[in-house]
Amino acid sequence: MARRIVERIREKIRLGQYDMTAHAMEEIAEDNLDILDVERTILSGSITRIDKDKLKGTKYVIEGTAVDRQTSVGVVGRFTSTGRYLIITVYEITD
Repeated sequence: MARRIVERIREKIRLGQYDMTAHAMEEIAEDNLDILDVERTILSGSITRIDKDKLKGTKYVIEGTAVDRQTSVGVVGRFTSTGRYLIITVYEITD
């Protein structure tokens, strides 16, 4: 099931059918990342956690690496009622 979900998320990223919260954009800037790092993380990473929320929808945590292939990145997102993918937050994973 997680494999189907990650493929659905990746398709939304490839088609540009996603949005980002202001919070996610702030976090990207604070961690010296950019949109390409977020996209690469989603396109090559894996789902590490699924959080069910009856009100807002299920959130998916995807972890992978940035474009530099060294920086570990986490991306949290969910599908919206319109079918788009909403990136809620992004963070650099540190030890």
